[in-house]
Amino acid sequence: MKTYLAAALSLLPLLCQAQDGPPITPYRPSVSSPAQLPAAGQLELELGGLSSKSDDGRRNSLPYALKLGFNEQWGVVLSGEGLVSAPDGDGGRARGIGDTLFVLKRAFILDEGSALGLELGAKAPTAKDSIGSGRADYSLNGICSKDIGTVHMDANLNATRLGAHDAGTGRTQTGLSASFSTLISERWGVTGEWSGTRRSGADSTAQVLVALSYSPSKRLTVDFGMAHGLNHASPDWAFFSGVVLPLAQLW
Repeated sequence: MKTYLAAALSLLPLLCQAQDGPPITPYRPSVSSPAQLPAAGQLELELGGLSSKSDDGRRNSLPYALKLGFNEQWGVVLSGEGLVSAPDGDGGRARGIGDTLFVLKRAFILDEGSALGLELGAKAPTAKDSIGSGRADYSLNGICSKDIGTVHMDANLNATRLGAHDAGTGRTQTGLSASFSTLISERWGVTGEWSGTRRSGADSTAQVLVALSYSPSKRLTVDFGMAHGLNHASPDWAFFSGVVLPLAQLW
């Protein structure tokens, strides 16, 4: 993770000079997705480092996302974990790539500060069983994004059909999250969020998240923050940092 952060920071001077082109649309660092899509034709990369601690031990990963808007209404997102180091259950550690999520996204722009969104997702089990679930999942996520004065809200309500589940537990998991962000200066912003999941026969999860973001230009945002689990089914703590930047203008 230190190597990744050093490489990302080394790119800052060059990226800060690249002012031409539309602004980026960060989805990091919250669990909630915004309804809005990136500018049409602009391929954006989100790359980060994540370290979480739970009763099972510490899990480290390098999450990524590639986002592309075809137009103002339609787009796609490809996300996953480029590298994972997690407890393997036998006192050792499992290392490898994580699962991969493909999302088709539809945005419904209501006005300049309000939008609704719908995401259809499919998770491919690209991780080894000691890291991922080993089965495909399918999800549907509804989004409401709205500017409330100087505060931007993203609320998500979703359902996931799990490919792998324990006996006596439900196969459908529901999730709810609400993220609130605002600028505290020209370049600095702050985000707060609550999120949780629920499934019959299994313990519910809940966490709170707080993050700071720094945008030296309209085409680069760096974030860092932490999340804290609110019950025993959630990770105790998680610390993260990441960057959002454009890769190419495809049309």
